[in-house]
Amino acid sequence: MNGDYLSRDPRDVLQHLYQVAVKRALPSEVLPRYLPQPPKGRTVVIGAGKAAAAMAQAVDALWPHDAPMSGVVVTRYGHTPHTTTPGRIFVHEASHPVPDAAGIAASHAILTAVQNLTPDDLVLCLISGGGSALLSLPAEGLTLEDKQQINRALLLSGANIGEMNCVRKHLSAIKGGRLAAACQPARLVTLAISDVPGDDPAVIASGPTVPDPSTCADALAVLQRYNIPLSSLLKERLARQELETPKQGAACFENSSFELIATPWDSLQAAANTARAMGLNAYVLADDLEGESRELGRTHAALARQVARREQPFSKPCVILSGGETTVTVKPPSAGMARGRGGRAGEFCLGLAQGLQGVNGIWGLAADTDGIDGVEDNAGAFVTPDTLTRAAAANLSLQNHLDRNDAYGYFAKLGDLLVTGPTFTNVNDFRAVLVK
Repeated sequence: MNGDYLSRDPRDVLQHLYQVAVKRALPSEVLPRYLPQPPKGRTVVIGAGKAAAAMAQAVDALWPHDAPMSGVVVTRYGHTPHTTTPGRIFVHEASHPVPDAAGIAASHAILTAVQNLTPDDLVLCLISGGGSALLSLPAEGLTLEDKQQINRALLLSGANIGEMNCVRKHLSAIKGGRLAAACQPARLVTLAISDVPGDDPAVIASGPTVPDPSTCADALAVLQRYNIPLSSLLKERLARQELETPKQGAACFENSSFELIATPWDSLQAAANTARAMGLNAYVLADDLEGESRELGRTHAALARQVARREQPFSKPCVILSGGETTVTVKPPSAGMARGRGGRAGEFCLGLAQGLQGVNGIWGLAADTDGIDGVEDNAGAFVTPDTLTRAAAANLSLQNHLDRNDAYGYFAKLGDLLVTGPTFTNVNDFRAVLVK
């Protein structure tokens, strides 16, 4: 396959690498080797996240039909793979990233499913990115409206995923290790697909089955750092540590285990290996890059320009890969300008295009591996050497779209959106820059 990339459109090469990365994280591909043996008693499957339904279907297909098994999971609306065979695990769908009442109902169903268990029973918990918003059961004394308001403000603030989940855990009746407490005295096995920088189990879906190292004081500090409005009562409850989470050494974690079955690094390495087989040099910068999306796009552009001009620090032809979870700080648009549409992958691409300034021989793709960039219907977008030229011909101002956080509008008018639909997995951002 050496040199195969030469006969293919660069956009096709980039999209193929994205598809390879996604495939490496599909539950049907990675879950079988991690399944535990059936217990003496019964098995209850629970879970939450954008991949939860696909994970549940994989478990259902692999689990012995003569072994007692039931369960309930919750996934995002539209993220349940189609099947003609009724499964043994019930799938709820709920809202993401802002929680809704369906998420509360699903959380209650999960807690009900793990009642009255014995030490002979097994709870198999399937966790993936997005689970934090989907497990939306508020802590006692809080309402859904309280959580929705705080979630919306956090999403617009520029807070990173660790900071957001620190807050979410302390406002929850099920996250931050509390679900593990509900599963006692059964054995608890958590299988997780990571979507967070560093693959920290306490951050993935706000760590519902693992010890929480963060505190009420940490959560309050995040809310104050980003000027998130909250009631005086909630502020007092956090200050008095009334909403504290289970910590390391708590009895609820004594009979539990946690396994990562897919990570961003695994997917990036799969894409890199495929690129090398096509005759490209492949370099993985990191799987945990954070920061403002547009700024990271400009940084990638500067690196790609250096490679194109001087073949430093990498040798071309090459593809530069990275992952992680960037942020978008949404600011009120200027007078007379409507707020735009778009997610962090699209905003990265705006920054990349701005930084490249139409340099010949460089193409880029940024996309979310769950198939949804923010709340839009695209996974991400492409950047090509003629992006700015075509935009000028269409009277599109890149700076105007950046000012309004309107990556979707910009790339939609250029025909450069990548639309895949839900992929039924989630290992976070995928970014690839091709330098010929």
